Amino acid sequence: MNSSELIEQAIAAFSQGKPVMVFDSDFRECETDLLWPAASATPAIMRRLRQDCGGLLFLAVGNDVGEHFGLPWLQDIHTHPALIKENPVLGSLITDDLQYDSKSAFTLSLNHRDTYTGITDYDRALTTRRFGELASEVVGIDAIDAIAALGKEFRTPGHIPLCREAPGGLKTRQGHTELAVAIARLAGLSPCTIGAEMLQPDGDRALSVEDARAYASKHDIPMLTGEDIMRAFAL
Repeated sequence: MNSSELIEQAIAAFSQGKPVMVFDSDFRECETDLLWPAASATPAIMRRLRQDCGGLLFLAVGNDVGEHFGLPWLQDIHTHPALIKENPVLGSLITDDLQYDSKSAFTLSLNHRDTYTGITDYDRALTTRRFGELASEVVGIDAIDAIAALGKEFRTPGHIPLCREAPGGLKTRQGHTELAVAIARLAGLSPCTIGAEMLQPDGDRALSVEDARAYASKHDIPMLTGEDIMRAFAL
């Protein structure tokens, strides 16, 4: 199957709420993510991400979603002079040595207000699904009202870490966040994708590309590379 056929297969699967796997590249983090549309999240999907992947569960959101909801990048908060003055430890913990990029994609972590602890598969599915749904529901409304709608349903800190796409998307950054968001965009969905990094069973390393492809084949999941996705956007 050639790259364009594989992209078409992945888009068709994702648009139907089915999973897709994405390997970033040999020149970045060398990791494969298992991904689903956020609005399709169920307890069974969260359990699958938790049990089959082993890495961090994360919710990748488009920069437009982050902007509409007013979600700040944590790196910007942690380097704010006033906050560092009040909390000097932030200055000591400054992120200035990422080996794969210059800026982290992490923003706030959330729990839905109807969750209890927020960590169960049921709770994390509710948080993920409702965020994905809400991101679609607030399109076109004033940002102030969008933020109010977010606050009505969610609180921070929580058990679903959000990662916000860089401005310009894949044109400016080719990280897991941008690739995960790109799949949702290609599928015509709200740019909100839930996923987790796949690790070796012992957890010491990322799952090898060969093992990731074997998992994808066994479970009939389309697997793409960052290069495939970049090609689909003609970047």
